[in-house]
Amino acid sequence: MEKRKQRDRILNVLLVAAIAGGVYWAQGNLDGYKIQILNLIAINTILALSLNLIYGFTGMFSLGHAGFMAIGAYTSSLLILPAFQKEMIYILDPLIWPISVLQAPFFVAVLAGGIMAALFGLLIALPVLRLGGDYLGIATLGFAEIIRVVGNNITFITNGALGLKGIPDYANLWWNYGWLLVTIFVIVRIVNSNFGNTLKAIRDDEIAARAMGINTYRYRVISFTIGSFFAGIGGALLASLLTTIDPKMFLFIMTFNVLMIAVAGGLGSITGTCIAGVLITFLLEWLRFVENPITLGSFHIPGIPGMRMVIFSLSLLLIILFRREGIMGMKELTWDTIFRTSPKGGASS
Repeated sequence: MEKRKQRDRILNVLLVAAIAGGVYWAQGNLDGYKIQILNLIAINTILALSLNLIYGFTGMFSLGHAGFMAIGAYTSSLLILPAFQKEMIYILDPLIWPISVLQAPFFVAVLAGGIMAALFGLLIALPVLRLGGDYLGIATLGFAEIIRVVGNNITFITNGALGLKGIPDYANLWWNYGWLLVTIFVIVRIVNSNFGNTLKAIRDDEIAARAMGINTYRYRVISFTIGSFFAGIGGALLASLLTTIDPKMFLFIMTFNVLMIAVAGGLGSITGTCIAGVLITFLLEWLRFVENPITLGSFHIPGIPGMRMVIFSLSLLLIILFRREGIMGMKELTWDTIFRTSPKGGASS
């Protein structure tokens, strides 16, 4: 057992080093478009992991991820924008003090975005998590829509429909994959702990868990808050990557994309989510060609805007119908399964 743990630590360090080497190589050898896709893979995976903690490991059907992303995005962006830039872009109403003069390092700003999203997650969780099933999904979807509408109207903070432009593009591959590794590490440690076992017990049978003396409401609130934190982190990184945000970005379609990654990878599987994050982000970009006019010999197909999302919606239906458990189901790809030294094991950390 001790030898296996030592082997896993060494292999984990080598894996992190390999990822760092890949990031270093990509920065110097790939063009801007390919680097952008790699950045989106990291951010989408962070978002999907945060949703999987809420839905896949705790069994709470949440559709409010776009709202938490918006909170994280706006919080971080307002902290990294220079004061002169804020003064220029706030045309409708001046930005309120002290936000108008505050500026923070990127790491602090991203962390603040996650914390702010977690606070809102806690405030929402306290009343909403007394609901369950479809009611919880509807309530969280309503929260996300409220955040978007409020963002359109509090112009003295969000600049309304004009949004924020000229956000510093600090979110490069190093930052995004660094935060992805932090997210994986934290969620793996949670899932493989006694706390994680309790979450899975609640997911499998909440009534039985409650009968065993578990305060299911408390555990659900904590899980929801942690998931909201990482959704805010993902939103903060996305804002810096795109350098411009507005309330129209954070529609339900954004939650849908994240949900699709979690479902396709396997609800309750960390490695499945990571694999699906790579595949789906890549396919979302690759399928853009179906929205452009296509000519095959004498046959012309006009471009149809939004067609790639139609294809992905159909793909989600097919997954639910024929591969409900996703790519990995609830299984994890661990060093034990790779080397076949043990028939079972948790996610490697």
